[in-house]
Amino acid sequence: MVSSSLDSDEKQVKKVLGLGYWVQGFRCFPWLAVIFFLKDGLSVDPSTLQILQNSANLPMVGKPFYGLLSDSIYIFGQHRIPYIALGAFLQALSWLVIANSPSTISIFTISIYLLLSNLGAAIAEVANDAIVAEKSKQPPSSTKNSQPSSSGNLQSFVWIASSVGGVLGNLLGGIFISRFAPQSMFLVFGLLLALQFFITISVSENSLGLPKSPSVGIKKQLSELLLALRKPEIAYSISWFAASYAIIPALTGTMFFYQTEHLQINSSVLGISKVFGQATMLLWGIIYNQYLKSVPSRKIISTIQAMMALLMVSDFFFVKGLYREIGVPDSVYVVIFSGFLEVLFFFKILPFSVLIAQLCPQGCEGSIMAFLMSAIAFAFIVSGYFGVALASYIKVTGTDFSGLGLGLLIQAACTILPIFWSSCIPEDVVKSKAKKKD
Repeated sequence: MVSSSLDSDEKQVKKVLGLGYWVQGFRCFPWLAVIFFLKDGLSVDPSTLQILQNSANLPMVGKPFYGLLSDSIYIFGQHRIPYIALGAFLQALSWLVIANSPSTISIFTISIYLLLSNLGAAIAEVANDAIVAEKSKQPPSSTKNSQPSSSGNLQSFVWIASSVGGVLGNLLGGIFISRFAPQSMFLVFGLLLALQFFITISVSENSLGLPKSPSVGIKKQLSELLLALRKPEIAYSISWFAASYAIIPALTGTMFFYQTEHLQINSSVLGISKVFGQATMLLWGIIYNQYLKSVPSRKIISTIQAMMALLMVSDFFFVKGLYREIGVPDSVYVVIFSGFLEVLFFFKILPFSVLIAQLCPQGCEGSIMAFLMSAIAFAFIVSGYFGVALASYIKVTGTDFSGLGLGLLIQAACTILPIFWSSCIPEDVVKSKAKKKD
């Protein structure tokens, strides 16, 4: 009976988390349509496109607050499922409204709906992450036939679910965008979120086997978070990590216009490029878990940072036509190198998350991780605005890309800078303890 109950809990957890993380990965499907809708439907320029994209991510900065609410405020005796359902509802509402809006919708109006969508996504992500954290803390089952809900197994499961959603979303997005209107893609995703909402509310939180913990109140939760953030090893490392993103001027909007307007790269190629990137993300998770866990996190993160700069220099040669001259088609470069660089930014998060989990005081893991994710979201927003300023400085427009090469070299130089202060990243706790024993 105990084994049957545990198996049932495991199935319900994977049902909720599998769907939640898959939808989270599939969000790239409507966002690819948003980019083309803004460019072709509303005729925005590269800088405006980048500002809108980054500003829409502002709700992601509030993740620690949503985490505190989810930890402290119970709705009908539950504090995870209702927040996942609320997040799905807000997203479904915003995408369905956009899908049924006229093509003359104003930039301001669509920005409000995109903000609402990302607010829902952020709330759902925080609740999903909290379930993973809570289940990961539970001791393995002592029954013979049941599978332990270990951190590694569950983390691997949700990573795969999200990656599969990303691969499928980008693949279908590249196909759909060349055959259907963007509003059709918004409608499909809105209906998918509506389905997630109804599936989620049909699940009782009691069936997930989550630990029963009394509410300690927002003030106590907040004080514990602030106390943990005062620890130098946590404060310095998160500050460095966020700055390593924020200092890089993103030129995503400019590069998108360069590829689609100047090089006339087909939208399906861009979709395949993103699929390739998502596939490397999945491969990265496997490689890290199998071979790189014993490598110091500081060394891995610094190496990735250097690789990012190297690929930006490669983009400089691409813009200058070097690869074209040696026989490499533009579409091949975009699929492989551009797709890889886009996701390489996120490679650092995995080893850094492992490090932060080691540094966190017990009981603050969820709050610290939510704070870390919000810091990263804010850093990406700053990076986007910084990139708009750089594009203006080098005088790049939707039709004039003569200064793009210089911008890419400046971007690469800014990417290298954080490596000189990588000593802010502390040594891995487990490895440093091993050294002391030796």
